Amino acid sequence: MSDASTGSATGVGGSATGNQNVATAVLTDETTILPAVRDPSSGLPEARDLRAVPTFSDTVFRRTAFAAGGITVAIMLSVGLFLALRAGQAILPPDGAGFAFLTTQAWSPETGEFGIAAVLFGTITIAIIAMCVSVPLALGTSLLISEVLRGRLKQWAITLVDLMAAVPSVVFGLWGVFFLQAAIIPVSRWISTYFSWIPVFAVTDADGNALTDASAFTSSAFIAGLVVSLMVVPTQTSIMREAFMQAPAGEREAAYALGSTRWGMIGAVVLPFGRGGIIGGTMLGLGRALGETIAVYMIISPIFVINWQVLKSGGNSVSALIALRYGEASEFALSALMAAGLVLFLITLVINFTASSVVARSRSGAESEA
Repeated sequence: MSDASTGSATGVGGSATGNQNVATAVLTDETTILPAVRDPSSGLPEARDLRAVPTFSDTVFRRTAFAAGGITVAIMLSVGLFLALRAGQAILPPDGAGFAFLTTQAWSPETGEFGIAAVLFGTITIAIIAMCVSVPLALGTSLLISEVLRGRLKQWAITLVDLMAAVPSVVFGLWGVFFLQAAIIPVSRWISTYFSWIPVFAVTDADGNALTDASAFTSSAFIAGLVVSLMVVPTQTSIMREAFMQAPAGEREAAYALGSTRWGMIGAVVLPFGRGGIIGGTMLGLGRALGETIAVYMIISPIFVINWQVLKSGGNSVSALIALRYGEASEFALSALMAAGLVLFLITLVINFTASSVVARSRSGAESEA
């Protein structure tokens, strides 16, 4: 009896030892696990090799993805290198403007007095006005689509917003010139009348006297910013909507279970989760607003003086400057335009990289990368 028990225990021990030998493995890297040497006397089947062998389609997909990413980065670097090389003549001494290129308001490369202070100020002004209008509209529209609308109406709204993003810039420009400008002049006059104590909303002449004539309010940075804002709203709405719709259903239900209203659930769950989408959509819209050309070119009345009065006629942008002067530019003037484009390229690059770093730290950004 004792011998049998001993044999049984020995058998169990041998089996346990065999299992332990099979289970023991050597980690060679993050994706490969090799089995240890198996005891032949254990009687167990051969351990399976856990190394992942990529299929042909996986290999093709990985190489195609790497090639696409590499080509994209190479094109971006090529654009920056091209602008830098072409801008050297206008920026570098002895013939170039040097640091004065960023502080000079006039634009006269033929006489050697040129800079982008005025056009860069106008570019930033138009972009800020556009963001002040577009972000609330995009945020409200995206919440309406993701949290309120249901069924076929929701699909129609999504399709309509996506189609608006495909409208050409020239259409927005024509609409702004022939319709929006006439409709917005009374609004601009009203703002100037009652809020002229804020310097940016005042509309005055050289002597400081208030202007009320309609011609003083046409082709302003305010009107251009409104048109650009309507151009970037669809893109911002699509990005925000996608982020809001990915908010975890469990957290939504938990908020309702705790007695929250719909708006309370949105404030506690949807908006914090979609912060990355809000920031990403805003920055993407800002990048387009900074580089918008045709609509601004058609609306704005170009001047080369910093205009702090956003409701007053006159303004400019870097992209509109390039479109306006490119056809008649000499070799040196073309180099100056390339320098202006290089500054705008660097500003857009910094904004996009900053937005990417912020989005990557948010919950919605982390979910999208997983």
